[in-house]
Amino acid sequence: MIKQIKQQQGNVSDSCTECGSYVDIGAVVEADDTLLVLNFSGDDALVQAQAMQTTAQQRFSDTKANLVDKDNMITLTLDFTFSVEKMIFQLENEL
Repeated sequence: MIKQIKQQQGNVSDSCTECGSYVDIGAVVEADDTLLVLNFSGDDALVQAQAMQTTAQQRFSDTKANLVDKDNMITLTLDFTFSVEKMIFQLENEL
């Protein structure tokens, strides 16, 4: 089997340019990698975080969100239902 895989390696395209981003097709994706943590700072940090939360929940309605205001920084934690939703969201929003 390994020999067959090595023989076919030259026929494999290992990059994808969807959404204007390059992704290694062979990258390992963990099924439970659903948490995305984003930090915002500045005068409009809360507004930016709330806008990102709205964008995520409009795109993937079951996404859970948590906002924490600590030491002049807003931390937004998004918990997607599936890891692929997190990946798509990151690609679409250039994160």
